[in-house]
Amino acid sequence: MRIGIDLGGTKIEGVVLDRSGNELLRKRVDTRQAEGYSAILQTLRQLVRDLEAEAGTRCPVGIGTPGAISAVTGKMKNSNTVCLNDQPLLEDLQNILERPLRIANDANCFALSEALDGTGKGYGVVFGVIMGTGVGGGIVFNGQLHPGRQHIGGEWGHNILEWNGPDCYCGQKGCVETLISGPGLAADYHRHGGNRAFKANDIVTLAAQGDALAEAAMQRFFDRFGRALAMVINILDPDAIVLGGGLSNIDRLYSEGRNRVAHYVFNDQLITPILKNIHGDSSGVRGAAQLWRCDEI
Repeated sequence: MRIGIDLGGTKIEGVVLDRSGNELLRKRVDTRQAEGYSAILQTLRQLVRDLEAEAGTRCPVGIGTPGAISAVTGKMKNSNTVCLNDQPLLEDLQNILERPLRIANDANCFALSEALDGTGKGYGVVFGVIMGTGVGGGIVFNGQLHPGRQHIGGEWGHNILEWNGPDCYCGQKGCVETLISGPGLAADYHRHGGNRAFKANDIVTLAAQGDALAEAAMQRFFDRFGRALAMVINILDPDAIVLGGGLSNIDRLYSEGRNRVAHYVFNDQLITPILKNIHGDSSGVRGAAQLWRCDEI
């Protein structure tokens, strides 16, 4: 049995998977982010203890985190749970749990889960896409996660798509994340005169109802999606792309969005499958558990 932990900003979710990937247990607790780094560590320790008590055995643990472990310092970076940044999270957790751990970015965990037993199963090279509050991704080669030498493999959200675009928290302008995330879609709609109270889901609904301003925002969104994903395909040429995150529920991405990708990709036609995830919000926590292979346990 393997434990997977999804360390989110407001909640921490844990599951126990058996050898076949079946979920045996699931438990969710508050992250306690407001109480700081030490409180998060203690919450994680207690969650693992509780899961092991119910499972009746000690288990290997994999953890999906916002951000990543720096290949230079060994400390957390780029986490929107800001109290984790510049902390030796892996080292500290290995000490308090008294065992080796495996940690990966939450987008990487999503990609791994969908490649192993999700909609990407059976494909050799899978690029997993996260489009929600932010934009991220992960790469899986023949069932093995590819984090990259600098632990930034799959971070297509911080390629610059429009040099004069909106400011990004990373210090650049016009990153993919600023344009095709949920907040990015909403901000574009607002810049063109839309109601500032409306969020991405509202805009999608309005466009479906025939609202011209919302439809124009959706057309810009699809075009940007096409340009951004075509860059990934031109470089990686994966066997399949799996979409995740809240915006993956936009059905038009798989038709109109795909058509825009085909328009920009460097080929006479687009044969790459662009697929919707199977495991949904559970992909991250399942992928964290699957950082451990059964033959390694």
